[in-house]
Amino acid sequence: MKLIVQIPCLNEAATLATTISELPNKINGFDEVEWLVIDDGSTDDTALVAKSLGVHHIVRHPANRGLATAFMTGVDACLRLNADVIVNTDADNQYRAEDIPKLTAPILSGEADMVIGERPIDSTEHFSWLKKKLQRLGSWAVRIASKTDVKDAPSGFRAVSRETAMRLNVFNAYTYTLETIIQAGLSNLRVISVPIRTNEDLRPSRLVKSIFSYVRRSLTTIIRVVLIYRPLHVFFWSGLLMTSTGGLLAFRFLYFFLSGSGDGHIQSLILASLCIVLGGMMWMLGLISELISTNRKLLEKINWRIQKIEHHQGSPYAR
Repeated sequence: MKLIVQIPCLNEAATLATTISELPNKINGFDEVEWLVIDDGSTDDTALVAKSLGVHHIVRHPANRGLATAFMTGVDACLRLNADVIVNTDADNQYRAEDIPKLTAPILSGEADMVIGERPIDSTEHFSWLKKKLQRLGSWAVRIASKTDVKDAPSGFRAVSRETAMRLNVFNAYTYTLETIIQAGLSNLRVISVPIRTNEDLRPSRLVKSIFSYVRRSLTTIIRVVLIYRPLHVFFWSGLLMTSTGGLLAFRFLYFFLSGSGDGHIQSLILASLCIVLGGMMWMLGLISELISTNRKLLEKINWRIQKIEHHQGSPYAR
């Protein structure tokens, strides 16, 4: 069994040494443990520092492509390097490397396909009160959308099995954390959380530049992934809301019409017609989107089969 710990990096020359120094070389259940650094277009000496620290594999983007893209580049490289389990961690040493066995144990025992490290949000001092509440709210929204029981959805400290890694597809360049959980949950993969510990903050988060921006982007990601994987469900309830509103307005107009005062309520009839037509259009969009989603699932199966063939070979990107 082979474990690869991957670390997406952007200008992490100052913090990478601390992170690497705590990574384990041996973990029970694995014959090999290797490290992979993804240099996402860094303008400092991140790659040189990684090489000097004895990192086994380094993958470089010629320009910055975003955290999600770096994550997927790492996953692809790990698969080409024949990893059986992949652990992702941050370069700023936010997570305790000693907890990696907690992430991999459920995968090794066959209990889970993806394991998310649950941080002690309430006791994390550098998280503001508002950020803690938004983290809880965001994780709740992801649980509803993904039908999983993940306690800390934004956590980047996670482990995935080889089979699960082959099924992951990330389209949002901003972050992979929410999208991969929702995708895995709606694909009937087993996703669980385990409590983990964190270290002191070495630097401010580069992902969360402002609370408003983070909430807006996270909400957009959740809606987008749910629309991709459950379009009929979304459009059915949206259409039902519109047609129900139109029906109530139509009954209101009918009541006044039968009472002899319908001339003053033509607006209700117009609005009712508009709502019913929009509701019908949403149902039609739902049916069309469901057909597209079905084709997408077939394409994902084809992509998974192709990756099973491809990833028997070594990586042409790692060195």
